[in-house]
Amino acid sequence: MNGLRVIPTWRHGQERLYVCLTDGRNVAWYDRETARVNLLSEDRREEVLTALGPFLTGPVTVGPPPVPTPAELARLTLHPDDDLAPNRPGEALVIDLDRDPGPAHRLRPDPRRRALAAEQAVGEALDQLEGAGWHTLHSLPLPGGDRIHHLLIGPGGLFSLRALHARKQRVLVADPMVTVGRHEPRPLLRHVRTEADRASYALTAEVHPVLAVAGPANLDVLAPPRGVRILLDTDLASLARLGGVLKPADVEALHAMARDRHTWLRV
Repeated sequence: MNGLRVIPTWRHGQERLYVCLTDGRNVAWYDRETARVNLLSEDRREEVLTALGPFLTGPVTVGPPPVPTPAELARLTLHPDDDLAPNRPGEALVIDLDRDPGPAHRLRPDPRRRALAAEQAVGEALDQLEGAGWHTLHSLPLPGGDRIHHLLIGPGGLFSLRALHARKQRVLVADPMVTVGRHEPRPLLRHVRTEADRASYALTAEVHPVLAVAGPANLDVLAPPRGVRILLDTDLASLARLGGVLKPADVEALHAMARDRHTWLRV
């Protein structure tokens, strides 16, 4: 035993193995996707490789971490409280339900839980696009208590997505009104456009509005809505086929800006 521990972490379905001292400090990490062992101390090369031995599945590159890009440097300088990237889909609802779970027995399901299920379904679908040049941020807080459910950034541009719970219900869209099942129509598309406009202002870049409908029995759109994409949660992967708008460096720079809580304070 050399006193090193290997601790696996997961993010968007990708595994990274950190090699730590007994006091918790990192000395290296192994990125399976790039097959690279990043050493923070060359003196511990052999110890690190010995600790990682059971986890290495083929040839790997070993060396110091790559020089960070300007966008990565900006991310590294963020205080953890200001970094929105770790937010889970529906983060605000998860916190609200933890603080106030409501009565144990209800005549009707808590609408917050239905909304959370929709955001989680949409978020899971978007997270699958990671690794193909796309980044997703969830539950971005806006002034006034509003928030953007999901922000997708990639080669095809920027997209602000609002998740709509519609499990096994008919959804009727007549711009700007959206009707789910037997509920009263709501001007939901107006909110979707407003959220995209606020994101555009914050990021000084065009952000496209998307209504992501989770699990409907049927989706009827009477006429193409102005400037808004309407997609099922199962069809969100189609956004990954869009390209030719942003270069990789632009994607990284916008992602670094969007994950900073301060970006959203004045929109």
